[in-house]
Amino acid sequence: MVLLLNHVLMQEPVAMERLMRIKGSVVLVVWRQFSFKVVVTPAGLLDLASVDAQADLTLTMTQDSPLEVAQALLQGDKPAVRIEGDVQLAAEINWLADHVRWDVEEDLARIMGDAPAHAMSQAVRSMAQTLAQFVGRGPRSGDAA
Repeated sequence: MVLLLNHVLMQEPVAMERLMRIKGSVVLVVWRQFSFKVVVTPAGLLDLASVDAQADLTLTMTQDSPLEVAQALLQGDKPAVRIEGDVQLAAEINWLADHVRWDVEEDLARIMGDAPAHAMSQAVRSMAQTLAQFVGRGPRSGDAA
C-alpha cells in the first residue's frame, strides 16, 4: 500500500512539497480489523511508521462493507471517515485526497502502449459503471427474494 501511495505521490510534485512541510507526522489508518501507520518522510513521501509511534492523526473508515467502500470510490466519492487528531494535518491529508489521482491508464501505457492501455481503461470504467448502477438500484419490486 505504501509503495502504491508513493508511486502516485511521485507523479505529483506539489503533493510532495506539501508533505515535506509536515515531515515526521504519523497517520494511523484503520478499517475494520486492519490498520497501518505511515510517517511522512523529509522527501515528501510515506514510510511505514514503527508500531510504537504515536499517531498525530487517526483516520477510521466508518463504512464496514467493502461493497459500500468500492461503490463510493467508483462514484468518485470519498469513503466515510472519522477523523481524530491534528486539524492542520487532517487538512493536508484532505487536500491530497481531493487533488492527487492515480493515472492508471498512463502507467499501463508505459507497459503495453497507448492504444491497448486506453482500451483496457475504457473496459474497466464501463464495468465499474455497470457495477455501480447494479449495486445502486437495489432489489426491485417483483424480483424473487
